[in-house]
Amino acid sequence: MEKQRNFQKEQEAVLAALEKSGERPRLLLHACCAPCSSAVLERLCPRFDVTLFFYNPNISPEAEFQKRLAELERLVTLLPEAAGVKIVAPEYDPEPFFSAAKGMEDVPEGGARCAACFGLRLERAARYAAENGFEYFTTTLSISPLKNAALLNRIGEAMGEKHGVRHLPSDFKKKDGYKRSIELSALYGLYRQDFCGCVYSKRERETKRNG
Repeated sequence: MEKQRNFQKEQEAVLAALEKSGERPRLLLHACCAPCSSAVLERLCPRFDVTLFFYNPNISPEAEFQKRLAELERLVTLLPEAAGVKIVAPEYDPEPFFSAAKGMEDVPEGGARCAACFGLRLERAARYAAENGFEYFTTTLSISPLKNAALLNRIGEAMGEKHGVRHLPSDFKKKDGYKRSIELSALYGLYRQDFCGCVYSKRERETKRNG
């Protein structure tokens, strides 16, 4: 049986090595939204030159996508650790997500459709990181208690190997990361959405709410 990995401890080892060496490498941080990014930026900015990568074709409608992007842009002006952090946001195009999700529209949230969505977003991030000289990439997604950190890291490592860029291990919900994101969201009045972003998760959430 494969030993369960502690991705938070793996990340701490990387950060400790960087502190010892004095290096401050470039990291592309895939960001799903401002609340999830807040505590992650607070944790990573002291050790990395961070650029946020807002690639989320799963978000619908476009107005929701633009609202989340605007909140991310506002966050980096408010969070002291994020001073100087740049945001890269590819043009809104939901078609890659709908193509990846085809045939899995009714799969419950957290299943195969989500895995395909993670793969889509993390591959785009890994490719961008490799093409633009970043030493590392990772995603804010693991800060959510609803997201499978082992799956995210497995996909991230595979995409890193495919594109030739190092994946930073993460389980940002650990060490009260999720709790801290809630605190920072309240402090800065960040918009906290109640669904991951796709039409299918929103439909599932509304069905449960209406009983």
